[in-house]
Amino acid sequence: MTLTELRYVVTLARERHFGRAAERCHVSQPTLSVAVKKLEDELGVPLFERSKSSIRVTETGQRIIEQAQRVLDQVNVIRDIAQDGKNQLNSPLKVGAIYTIGPYLFPHLLPELRRAAPEMPLFIEENYTANLRQKLRQSELDAIIIALPFEEPEVVTMPLYDEPFVVLLPGGHPLTRETQITADQLAREQLLLLGPGHCFRDQVLESCPPLVEAITKRVDQGSPSLVTEGSSLETIRHMVASGLGVTVLPMSAATAMQYPEEILAVRPFAPPVPFRTVALAWRVTFPRPKAIDVLSLAASQCRVIEKAKTETPAVAAAS
Repeated sequence: MTLTELRYVVTLARERHFGRAAERCHVSQPTLSVAVKKLEDELGVPLFERSKSSIRVTETGQRIIEQAQRVLDQVNVIRDIAQDGKNQLNSPLKVGAIYTIGPYLFPHLLPELRRAAPEMPLFIEENYTANLRQKLRQSELDAIIIALPFEEPEVVTMPLYDEPFVVLLPGGHPLTRETQITADQLAREQLLLLGPGHCFRDQVLESCPPLVEAITKRVDQGSPSLVTEGSSLETIRHMVASGLGVTVLPMSAATAMQYPEEILAVRPFAPPVPFRTVALAWRVTFPRPKAIDVLSLAASQCRVIEKAKTETPAVAAAS
């Protein structure tokens, strides 16, 4: 058994295609196929079920491949130990973030990180939590920025900041006369939310029970839906500005693009204010702890929420 063979089976499990896996490993397809078969013969168990149209990892193969990934991670740790004193901040860091955090955090994070680690550029990916989880587990990403709760074996999480939710209203809407808005008031409005699959949608509904009750009631009565779904927070913001309805956004997103007050208004929730906790997650075995330290420190110094309050007089005055 060799590290090369372990790398081959981990890549094949990820790609589910011999040709693509061979390309990723920079070898020919026959070379990869022979190495995988050799490892299966040595172990005495099949790692993959093969057919003309598909490749599927066996149950035992999945456990072996997960262990192989841990072994490959530990090899990276050994290499760093062997090169004691190596600068962990002079190569790119692969960071993922969920769609409702990345566009609003990265403009503040990148300047901070540039000052702290000028030789460590970021490779950035925005995606759903489930996809980021998988890419982190498979070492395709070094760290991810998500909203808690988040649990994954052998993954560490560090809270970065709490972010309150706010209400976004069309200019001239009757609720703009309020200094604070309750979930009960929102339950009487046409609500714009992200579609299923976005964790922020679930967070809004979980933190505002009256909205769930109103949605359920309308469904039971066969009335028109209370919710219109949007594909992104930016799309929802523009629909609110057009007068289609109201929405709930994280504060950083609500203040990212400035509309005149007569077009779009932001109002805070009445206590208790719903919020989310933004956190950093990385594998326990990740071999560049200094890079994680710099990233977490830069993110915690961004002060996204404080800047958002400063840039939103209506929210600041009502808070």
